[in-house]
Amino acid sequence: MVDMSVNEELVEMFAGLLEDSHLTTMEQLPTTVWRRAERAGFRHVAIYVVDLQQEVLRLLVRDGVRGGEDPEYSEAALPINGTLAGRAFETLTPLSEAGSELDRWWVPLQDGAERLGVLRVDTEDSGEETLRAIRALAVMIAMMVVVKRAYSDSFARLCRTRPMSVAAELQWNLMPPIEFANTQVTVSAVLEPAYEVGGDAFDYGIDNDVAHVAVFDAMGHDVTAGLAANLAVASYRNSRREGASLLETGEVIEATLVEHLGAIRYVTALIADLDLKTGSLKWVSHGHHPPVRIRGGRLVDLPACQPGSPLGVDLGMGATVCEEQLHPGDRLVLFTDGITETHNPGGDEFGLDRFVNFIVRHNAEGLPIPETLRRLIHSILDYHGGTLQDDATVLFLEWHGP
Repeated sequence: MVDMSVNEELVEMFAGLLEDSHLTTMEQLPTTVWRRAERAGFRHVAIYVVDLQQEVLRLLVRDGVRGGEDPEYSEAALPINGTLAGRAFETLTPLSEAGSELDRWWVPLQDGAERLGVLRVDTEDSGEETLRAIRALAVMIAMMVVVKRAYSDSFARLCRTRPMSVAAELQWNLMPPIEFANTQVTVSAVLEPAYEVGGDAFDYGIDNDVAHVAVFDAMGHDVTAGLAANLAVASYRNSRREGASLLETGEVIEATLVEHLGAIRYVTALIADLDLKTGSLKWVSHGHHPPVRIRGGRLVDLPACQPGSPLGVDLGMGATVCEEQLHPGDRLVLFTDGITETHNPGGDEFGLDRFVNFIVRHNAEGLPIPETLRRLIHSILDYHGGTLQDDATVLFLEWHGP
């Protein structure tokens, strides 16, 4: 039983985990957490991480133990749909199930807006103070996972359910985490087909009171397309970090692509800046679909704006800076044509109307942005029979206000 009035065990657990974190590897993390938590009165502690396509929660096994060999951890993978653990992941809400002796808690593992998985903890007591301690433990574990995953091949392997192409490996190592949030803005993105993606990419960054976001779609679906997208993203980051304007950034990307790839590969792009204090939005389209705005659960059109030519074709056609004022709570959706223009086995397109209607409908349900996107991409995959003919990327940006 966890007694918060005498909390030396909890202090020792958290202090011990902090001390252990410096030299603990990802592979050692489950055992380290389990040992420290057991001494504080938490039982059967287990860490489950979400796979790349956010379909299952997979167990980080303890040293010398495989998921199916230990009766305490008989379920090495839990589907997100239809399980209590999955529901906790979807809603970012701790959920419990009562047992004969112990209550089992499923608590989201979350770093900012990024959903990493869930933590399983069994306790004798399910009072408010106990739940508070469990949530604090989940926060600490999430931070440790984020720090250690970058150099853990076993973690990357655990998060994959099938082999990944070289082009996809290139893309996933290029892009930032798929979810980010602070008090002013939330950014969330998805990219499919996750294991064979070639030329799509997204990027974002926060610079004081400005949020930079972009999506890119390189011609082709191979390693060369991935190289073109990588060059575009690297040029985009370098240019914006040098303080360049949206128009100057497009010119830099164009020059980089032409210099290194010639005019044989082009990249469409939508590049946007949002002033987080005022809600002033500026964007530039280079042969790309315009963004979609959702306000109050319905589509609100953005002003028509002339796109420039795709990047890398060296046509010398200038782009236009488009501007609009967002309201607090507005959601901006950037996407590539793989979302709307690919066809199901019967030949019908998913289409822009179906895409927008899905977003509006699920926006009205009040789900977290990452969960809305997860359901969207799975709906698109289901519509196309699980196979996409083109890369498909969606990026959500919600401005919460100044």
